Amino acid sequence: MPDELLRPTIGADVDMSVRPWRLMSQTYVAFFGGVIAVTVIAFLNARRLGVAPDKRRLILVVGAVSLVVAGVVITLLTNGDGATSSGLRVAIRVVAVACCLIQLRIQRPMDRAFQLRGTDYGSLWGPGIAAVIGAGLLEAGLLAVVAVAL
Repeated sequence: MPDELLRPTIGADVDMSVRPWRLMSQTYVAFFGGVIAVTVIAFLNARRLGVAPDKRRLILVVGAVSLVVAGVVITLLTNGDGATSSGLRVAIRVVAVACCLIQLRIQRPMDRAFQLRGTDYGSLWGPGIAAVIGAGLLEAGLLAVVAVAL
């Protein structure tokens, strides 16, 4: 594998008219929406940045593993009667933010290349809120099923 400095920064498959989102803004999506929401946003942003396909797949794998970890956390912190402990929401958010930080690390080299171009970032407000609501509800439903099943 050639050195990262010798690799072309922006590939031919990047749509230059679509601006990527700030990396640190994705942490808000992780905190409020969960693992699925941040994985969707990170995957879409990686495409906007021109991240290589194998690294985009790695973002999806990190999200899937983090969702399994969230399920394990649910099973460990739920009481036998179906009631949840008070630290459950905090623990799930910690898993989501940790997932986000790993995904940000994957996107960082191409984000630096984007910053060198001097263009401004796109707004994450609309897609972020949609991901928080849509994917957040999906994740809450999936984790509730896991909690009830066990």
